[in-house]
Amino acid sequence: MNSSVANPSATNPTATALAVPTSVLGSFRYAFSSLSRLRMEVFGGIAVSLALIPETIAFSVLAGVDPAVGLYTSVIMALAIAFTGGRPAMITAAAGAVALVSAPLVKAHGVEYLIAAALLAGVIQIILSALGVAKLMRFITMPVMRGFVNALGILIFTAQLEHVIGKPWTVFVLLAIGIALMLAVPRFLRAIPAPLIVVIVVTVIAVLAGWRVPTVGDMGELPRSLPHINLPSVPLSWQSFGIIAPYAVAMAIVGLVESLLTAQLVDEITETPSSKTHEACGLGLANIAGGIFGGMGGCAMIGQTMIGVKDSGTRTRLSIVVAGLSLLVLLLLLNDAVGTIPMIALVAVMMVVAVRTVNWRSVDPRHIKRTPWTETAVMLVTVIPTLLTHNLAVGVVLGSVLAAIVTRLGRADQSAHAGSI
Repeated sequence: MNSSVANPSATNPTATALAVPTSVLGSFRYAFSSLSRLRMEVFGGIAVSLALIPETIAFSVLAGVDPAVGLYTSVIMALAIAFTGGRPAMITAAAGAVALVSAPLVKAHGVEYLIAAALLAGVIQIILSALGVAKLMRFITMPVMRGFVNALGILIFTAQLEHVIGKPWTVFVLLAIGIALMLAVPRFLRAIPAPLIVVIVVTVIAVLAGWRVPTVGDMGELPRSLPHINLPSVPLSWQSFGIIAPYAVAMAIVGLVESLLTAQLVDEITETPSSKTHEACGLGLANIAGGIFGGMGGCAMIGQTMIGVKDSGTRTRLSIVVAGLSLLVLLLLLNDAVGTIPMIALVAVMMVVAVRTVNWRSVDPRHIKRTPWTETAVMLVTVIPTLLTHNLAVGVVLGSVLAAIVTRLGRADQSAHAGSI
């Protein structure tokens, strides 16, 4: 990876490569080890919760469910993964990839079947974890990882364009202010994460200036009550199982791929290891917890995780707990205030995150000339299918297959050459 990915201090001067405990108790002890660390975890979690709201609403619409379903899924899954996951500081919530594969189920059979599929997907993920699916991560080569982060950065960036194109000129002014703050704040102020400052400043400017711009509230109605247990009312029959199972398997696999790859990416950014088996099991438990409360299923939220880890310097499970609780508080107590936040404030944050996510060294012509063409080919085979399908799992699988073929052919050539000698 490039220096900005391998070395956290390259993008965030407050980040360190200290060994952060991965256990629940150790992680919380580390979070409370100093006032500066505690402040970083708390403010970082709040910034992440703000960024979760519009995307979660959008993913709910994509899945064909009420925004409250996605928002409460994010609350429950974030709180659950904070204690059950293997990668501290990685945010898990209602995700677009899972919504994409589950949307046809909702359209054909309704939200009750989606909830049942989320529960079954969680069970499948726990089983896959027990079978050692996390060990497959060893087959994810560096070119595939580069393709993964490059496709991810492009997808995050392009997803923001709908909030910019065709909007009033005031949106572009606020966007410029937001991006400038994202770039400048870390140089002068480390106590408060830049994303949080961007949201506050841009919102204040828009309100004081009286500018009418699209807001978070325009994305959908925000819930005003506590989540409650809502088990699916689906007939217990083989026919129901036959309807649910294919979607549950797809949700489980897509969610696992995205979560494990995101965990690997965070490992490299923070220079700390994590248990992928633990993370796979934790994701399953989080999906079950979300399903019990009528959730739509989810996985790692890569953009929001980058806001926490790269732009806010979060490193522990406390930031995930704060993100989940902050999201709940924002929905229940500050509903109207959250609704007034300009969408462009969050767009500015996500655009900068997207640009920083891309491995620019891998697309530098000078670097490409010095590396084997096969590495570039594997990276492109990972990127292009992902962009065409908007599914990171597809690109990663195809890239990994090509990498395996290239490696096998390379070994065969070496054996043939050795034999001729």
